[in-house]
Amino acid sequence: MAKAIHMMIRVLDEARSVKFYEACFGLKVSERRDWPDFTLIYLKNDENDFEVELTVNKGRTEPYDLGNGYGHIAFAVDDLESTRAKITAAGYQPKDIKNMTHDGKPFGTFFFIEDPDGYKIEVLQRGGRFQ
Repeated sequence: MAKAIHMMIRVLDEARSVKFYEACFGLKVSERRDWPDFTLIYLKNDENDFEVELTVNKGRTEPYDLGNGYGHIAFAVDDLESTRAKITAAGYQPKDIKNMTHDGKPFGTFFFIEDPDGYKIEVLQRGGRFQ
């Protein structure tokens, strides 16, 4: 059986991205590897071992074109409202909290935020299928 271990995104500014993911989701650098042309930074928290891999291509100054294929990464949290308030207090702009239903039944409560490079992140209230 396969196990998901990380997802990778390309970022322009290592410090800016590390600060965002720590402030918003409590992710900390678990490992950092430097090569002549790029740096890989692995972020995770104590809750699990799935990591966000930040790739910084050295010398890149233009924002990445995210295209129309990338969707989002999602994080489940115990208290959606307090998480949103914490993110707002850290100086970021999360979107409004939304509720989604399916066949007339609650499916998920969530908000979106974009990281400094424009990657969309969904933050879901833990419960149901979103554990």
